[in-house]
Amino acid sequence: MDRRTLVSEFLGTLLLVFFAVGSAVLAEAYIGTLGIALAFGFTLLALAYALGPISGCHVNPAVTLGMLTAGRINARTAVGYWVAQLLGGIAGAALLFLLAKQVPGLQTSGAFGSNGFGDRSAVHLNMGGAFLAEVVLTFLLVFVVLAVTHKVAVLGFDGLPIGLALAVIHLVGIPLTGTSVNPARSLGPALFAGGAALSQLWLFLVAPLVGGVLAALVHRLTHPTDSARIHADAAAAEG
Repeated sequence: MDRRTLVSEFLGTLLLVFFAVGSAVLAEAYIGTLGIALAFGFTLLALAYALGPISGCHVNPAVTLGMLTAGRINARTAVGYWVAQLLGGIAGAALLFLLAKQVPGLQTSGAFGSNGFGDRSAVHLNMGGAFLAEVVLTFLLVFVVLAVTHKVAVLGFDGLPIGLALAVIHLVGIPLTGTSVNPARSLGPALFAGGAALSQLWLFLVAPLVGGVLAALVHRLTHPTDSARIHADAAAAEG
């Protein structure tokens, strides 16, 4: 496995957490939900162009699981990516925590850009609703990634629909759960928020992975492989 790909996944996840989650922790009062959603979308868009040609810029275990399920990467690569992403998410949250501590009066315990349901949801979404929301939101993200990319790499204009999808996902998801769709993005902030953020973390680790697998399975139906498409076209011609 090329070491550059692991470094890219670590660095990309670190930067996504620091800047995108940082927009919620440090600037929510100034930019609101729309600003946070755009911060996530624009950060991923920039990273897609910077790191896409190296690692594919998954920066998300759910995306990597979707790629694995779709047969675009092998298990060894997926495990390496997952380790790099989770460590990157923790490192990004640690850097953000260090910066947040320099802001007088800024509360970091309990929230700190973490995800939640029940009384930790802006609309008090229950656990079942939160699980469903995270599955569906992650489905959209991973489906778009699989649909616009060829094999693993993000090339050309591939990053644009991915970034736009993440921004839209956050516009819908922020009031519901704070929007995870990314276990690495959820893990880091929860570790520093503590309390209920940690007790509810399991949902934001599991639900995005379920959404990623479902996206890969549906993608096989909507975007068959070249060989499958050739056979289908041949059968249609014979018919």
